[in-house]
Amino acid sequence: MQYALSEIEQIAADIIPKLTHPVVLFKGSMGAGKTTLIKSLARQLGVTDGVSSPTFSLVNEYKTPTLPMYHFDMYRLRDEEEALDFGVEEYFYSGSYCFIEWPEKIPSLLPENYCLIEIHIESQQKRSLNITCT
Repeated sequence: MQYALSEIEQIAADIIPKLTHPVVLFKGSMGAGKTTLIKSLARQLGVTDGVSSPTFSLVNEYKTPTLPMYHFDMYRLRDEEEALDFGVEEYFYSGSYCFIEWPEKIPSLLPENYCLIEIHIESQQKRSLNITCT
């Protein structure tokens, strides 16, 4: 699926019905637009608060009309033990959406079932993405 950055809200609306699992991994190079896409997905889920990257806090919680939504940024983790220390597995099995940037930092902690969104930079204003759900 290819899109212009100006189409991000429509892409997010198209993605939500394709997410067959609440744990969603986001992979892409630095600057690919992972956080930007997560912000749009959060709006589609009814989040009205400002969404920002949890680079330093590791996880941000947002209210939706139903369950909370969690946004993780694992980039700064030194090892998986840090994720275990803040209870990451409890979030993953809560039934709430868990959007995870840099999941490759915690490979052995990821649940068996998840959706993976891989974002590729095509140009300064264009991206492509693939969605795979296990």
